[in-house]
Amino acid sequence: MSALVVVYLVLVAERSIALIGSGESIGVAIGSLMILLPAVAFWGIFMELRFGLRIEKLGEILKKENAWPQFPFELRPSGRPTKDSAQEVFEQFRQNVQSDEGNWKAWFALGLAYDAAGDRPRARKAMRQAISLANDSKTL
Repeated sequence: MSALVVVYLVLVAERSIALIGSGESIGVAIGSLMILLPAVAFWGIFMELRFGLRIEKLGEILKKENAWPQFPFELRPSGRPTKDSAQEVFEQFRQNVQSDEGNWKAWFALGLAYDAAGDRPRARKAMRQAISLANDSKTL
């Protein structure tokens, strides 16, 4: 999928450059505005790939240390955790984070717990905090 987006963005950038090179004022204006789309999209793709690679690296560190967190969720038939069991697990991991806010491993575990329950926005926020703390501690 990313490869298709990259091809699309390259084609848009090529068309933008052609419009800018036309010399017509409207062509230059449209081409200049169109060139922003590939720049913003390339930046977005780069940031997402960097985020994913950093999370993967932190996960590998935990696996090597045999410190991968376990989640004792009570699951529904759909495979999703029940609300009560998820709340208990989140509370446990929140307490771990509150007791040691500078520990990237606690934030990483909280992010995994949110992700397992399908709460992607909170999971990403916790993972960003884990990356930041790991960078500060020179882990990454």
